Amino acid sequence: MEIKIKSLKFDADKKLIAFVEKKVARLSKFLSGADVDAEVTLTLDKDGKGAKIQIPEPGGVLIIERTADTFENAITACVDAMKEKLTREKEKKQA
Repeated sequence: MEIKIKSLKFDADKKLIAFVEKKVARLSKFLSGADVDAEVTLTLDKDGKGAKIQIPEPGGVLIIERTADTFENAITACVDAMKEKLTREKEKKQA
C-alpha cells in the first residue's frame, strides 16, 4: 500500500508522518488489492485539526474526513470510520 501524505498550511514533522503511515497501513488488510494507494490530507482549520483519507476503489473513491483537537485523534477517527466503510463495501459485494 502506497500512502501519499499532504499537509496544507503547515509542515508535518517526521513523528506525525510516521504515525499517519502506521495507522493508515492497517487499512491494507481490509482492501482486496495489494497495490492500492491511499491519499491522506492534513489541514489546520479554525475548527481544529482535520484529516481526510481517500482510497480509490473500482467504481469510485472512498472518502472519510474528520476534525479533532489533535491530528492523532483525527487520523484515528478517520481510520476507524474507513475500516467500517470498507467492511460494508465488502459485504455489499458479497451479497
